[in-house]
Amino acid sequence: MVNADGVRFCDEGADFRNYTYAKYGRLILEQPHQFAWQIFDQQTVHLQRDEYRIRQVTKVTADTIEQLADKMAEYAAVDKPQFLDTVRAFNKAVQKEVPYNPTVKDGRGTVGIAPPKTNWAMAIEQPPFEAYCTTCGVTFTFGGLCIDTDGRVLDTAQKPIPGLYAAGELVGGLFYFNYPGGTGLVSGSVFGKIAGTSAGAAVLER
Repeated sequence: MVNADGVRFCDEGADFRNYTYAKYGRLILEQPHQFAWQIFDQQTVHLQRDEYRIRQVTKVTADTIEQLADKMAEYAAVDKPQFLDTVRAFNKAVQKEVPYNPTVKDGRGTVGIAPPKTNWAMAIEQPPFEAYCTTCGVTFTFGGLCIDTDGRVLDTAQKPIPGLYAAGELVGGLFYFNYPGGTGLVSGSVFGKIAGTSAGAAVLER
């Protein structure tokens, strides 16, 4: 993954997708012009998730890395000389002697480049090459309303606000710098049940 300057900016193999996509989105927003290109070759395209195949994706394909860079520039320009240097350095740094295994953290990383890629490093060498332009959208915001154990929203004095309940992503104090995929569904189910039960009980008490 490279930014507009044609350089990598994170460890793309730090963990599985469900544990990294939220914090990687934030990193992309910190890059020049707030976008990044994800680069694949034919060794890994079969592992892509379904969202890489929807009509709305910004995708370019080419038989050489040089041609790929030119096509990328038609959508979101990347420093071509630096990008080519980045790909060459990355390819050279891959620990090809370590077996590749996409189902576990395989330890197949890079040596001698920064940032390193710690798992699933594959040289970009089998055409046709593919590049996907990515940016970040809002799934939720870190922080939110403070609630008690009954799902009641608390004011700044930590007192329940009558008739106001919260659940799911609206609740604060659950996530900070990262977010594991699927936990929002659990949060919504658990706190939704609690808040709904509390609200129903409050109505019956009137």
